[in-house]
Amino acid sequence: MDATRAELRAVLLDARSLLTRPGNHFDWCSWEDAGAALREIDRVVAELDHGRVPSRHTISVWFAPTGPIQEVSLGSGWAEEFLSLATRCDVALAAFYGLRAQDSDRPVQ
Repeated sequence: MDATRAELRAVLLDARSLLTRPGNHFDWCSWEDAGAALREIDRVVAELDHGRVPSRHTISVWFAPTGPIQEVSLGSGWAEEFLSLATRCDVALAAFYGLRAQDSDRPVQ
């Protein structure tokens, strides 16, 4: 597994770990509960493990401001950890998809 794929996978697994914490509140996010969140993340991790390229949009939405991971973090007391992880995610996405973080919709020339 190349380094960029491994880092994106690590970010997703770190998010998964945060989402499994006891006492998390899923009231204000699009996921019904932790099980729904974990199924989605596990599906994308499996895509990475099988050499496929997962949807960049899906991952970006999860980590976006007011996205489901941030919503859970705000209601569950780990918002600062989320911000650090979201920054790592931005960098990992840019590296994996061959984009600059500040120009995430344009390929690097």
